[in-house]
Amino acid sequence: MNRKRVLSGMRPTGQLHLGNFHGALENWVKMQEEYDCFFFIADWHALTSDYENTKNIKGFVKNMMIDWLSVGLSPEKCTLFVQSHIKEHAELFLLLSMITPVPWLERNPTYKEQIAQLSNKDLSTFGFLGYPVLQAADIIIYKADGVPVGVDQVPHVEITREIARRFNYFYGEIFPEPQAILTQTPKILGLDRRKMSKSYNNAIYLSESPDEIAKKVSQMITDPQRAKKSDPGNPEVCNVFEFHKLYSEKDIVERADTECRKAQIGCVECKKILAKNLSSALAPIREKRIYYESHPEIVAELIMTGGNKARKVAKATMEEVRGAVKI
Repeated sequence: MNRKRVLSGMRPTGQLHLGNFHGALENWVKMQEEYDCFFFIADWHALTSDYENTKNIKGFVKNMMIDWLSVGLSPEKCTLFVQSHIKEHAELFLLLSMITPVPWLERNPTYKEQIAQLSNKDLSTFGFLGYPVLQAADIIIYKADGVPVGVDQVPHVEITREIARRFNYFYGEIFPEPQAILTQTPKILGLDRRKMSKSYNNAIYLSESPDEIAKKVSQMITDPQRAKKSDPGNPEVCNVFEFHKLYSEKDIVERADTECRKAQIGCVECKKILAKNLSSALAPIREKRIYYESHPEIVAELIMTGGNKARKVAKATMEEVRGAVKI
């Protein structure tokens, strides 16, 4: 039975954290059992906002691949590759840019949001405005049936569908229109209850040691109304409790819920229990990470092998595209 193909990618902008794991990677690991998966490290996309400082990108690419392998993505079950190693992406991006109306890009909600959020950076570049076109090329060059995304990313997939539709209108039916595959992600926030993010300095990273995890968990914001241990708490507004639901056994979750409300357990003790359970849960990832860090030749070989698999598909698509465009 032919599996449906899905594609997704991540920008290599630093270490991966629990937000990345629960927001995407955990789902990718499940999807590789059901779909023909193509997952890529989007190093060209990293340039759209960080073009002034590129010295760390190669290191981030290597570390991202190690993180992916460590959480359970398997080169035997899915195709893992680096975007810039497949030059056909750039060729298709160029051709798609010729037919993509500028207003489609200007109305992209993420474009407006990031311009506002990253006001400290000059994002008035063609690359930043046109990144949805490169994103479309990334997806349709593999004729992906679906793209796993959260609700906030659905507009990105819709732009890709519009671009594919426009290409097909001009040149014939080459590309399927990919569907957004909505993924459910658990509620997980950073140490300060904002979105977990490297830029907010509130993240717990997949590569952290037990001591580092314990230190960060101790800094987590709990129920702001609970000033003393003797004050009853409300687990529903406590970030520590949300993590317990992900990383602690059911009886511990129930105990934390009950005893917090009755002021029978303090936040310090509750955090220590969470830190121990979180560290235990991440131990297999940490062990795999240590293995791959000590065997860089294996990581390099896997990157090359994945690139070869992806390139074979991309080359075949571009032969069709050149024929359709008559170039």
